[in-house]
Amino acid sequence: MSSPSQTSRRQFLAGTAVATAGAALTSFVPATALGRDGATAASERISLGVIGIGPRCTYDLKAMLNFDDIRCVAIADVQQSRRDAGKKLVDGHYGNSDCRLYRDFREVLDRDDIDAVLIATGDRWHGPASMIAAEAGKDVYSEKPCGITIDVCQRLADTINREQRVFQAGTQRRSVPNFQKAVELVHTGKLGKLHTMHASVYRPVLDNTWLPAEPTPTVDVVDWNMWLGPAAWRPYNKKYVQGRWRGQWDFDSGARLLDWGAHTVDLCQWANQADDTLPIEYEPQDDKIVCRYANGVKLIIDFLPEPFGDRSPHYITRLGTCPVRFIGDEGWVETGDEGEIVVKPDSLQKQLPEASKRVRGLDVSAHSRNFFDCIRTREKPAANQDVMRRSHIASHAAAIAWILQRKLTIDPETEEFVNDPEANLLKSRPEREWS
Repeated sequence: MSSPSQTSRRQFLAGTAVATAGAALTSFVPATALGRDGATAASERISLGVIGIGPRCTYDLKAMLNFDDIRCVAIADVQQSRRDAGKKLVDGHYGNSDCRLYRDFREVLDRDDIDAVLIATGDRWHGPASMIAAEAGKDVYSEKPCGITIDVCQRLADTINREQRVFQAGTQRRSVPNFQKAVELVHTGKLGKLHTMHASVYRPVLDNTWLPAEPTPTVDVVDWNMWLGPAAWRPYNKKYVQGRWRGQWDFDSGARLLDWGAHTVDLCQWANQADDTLPIEYEPQDDKIVCRYANGVKLIIDFLPEPFGDRSPHYITRLGTCPVRFIGDEGWVETGDEGEIVVKPDSLQKQLPEASKRVRGLDVSAHSRNFFDCIRTREKPAANQDVMRRSHIASHAAAIAWILQRKLTIDPETEEFVNDPEANLLKSRPEREWS
């Protein structure tokens, strides 16, 4: 049996050996991994996985890669070409070859080292993938529209709340300065009492024609079953995976009204301080849908014949895409994606601060930063699940009124259409078994 002095000596020598080895190891570890020189230590970084990496995701991810405390470590996509392009982007940014690729996004969610996911698939997958991710313990940034139906939006919000995850809808204009300022003018009473709001959208479409069948690629090239996911089956055509799914009822949200409505209706919800409710009436007309809140404020959803061209006379074209207008009894404000704000009367325009740099409405930098900061604090982000739920349901309700071509009334508490079984049937769709 060892004496106390022998034991103490062995412990001292062992400790010295460990300390020496640790010092030697430290000398070979990059300063960035240890957090020196102003860098974020690896242990403090948020590990990010990507699910679906098309053009919009690439735009989002480029902004997120610039954050020193974020590390993208995995990409899942059903298309080989997109997986490879994503890896080239990420590895090129970090100067290594560490980004792992997956065809099945569930393998990303199985990784314990991944904290959060960016979901930027097509509309049909946003809600289901977000729910599966939340149940796997991941925080979620989901591109919009976050749910292809009212039912999916409801289930998604319920899942996020139950699993206590951090969720950010990709309605990034809530984090863009000119839109924030326009809403502030309403909230501070500078426009007087708010009575009317205008939200711009495309003209809705209903289309479910099939493109001609083509030979289905191998699953490694395009996993067609996973691409379809919960959507109804149809034969493969390469144009679908190249973006021609847009406008198709099986793949798109609310007769395509949510392409812009998820943004512009959301901004109107915010301006009206209605994040905990939604309009109660939806009346379709030839060129718009007129909605009314319980507080009497009117929301007009304008169909723009040329959303990416001349937007007059509804809106001021130079202000850019996704314009909104808020009208009070003492003035009005209009803004769009170019970052400029127009306010009447002129006296209000003079009160606006000079913008040193305009931020375009597509910019996700501040919005994604808000998401990552909330991952650390566990607070709710600007476009959290409850905000998303009401603004998305309002957009879907307007689309259903347009589809049925009749005025609808909804109960904001139950989120059910009043005395209209047909409208309530359109709150959900059958979901295909894909797994």
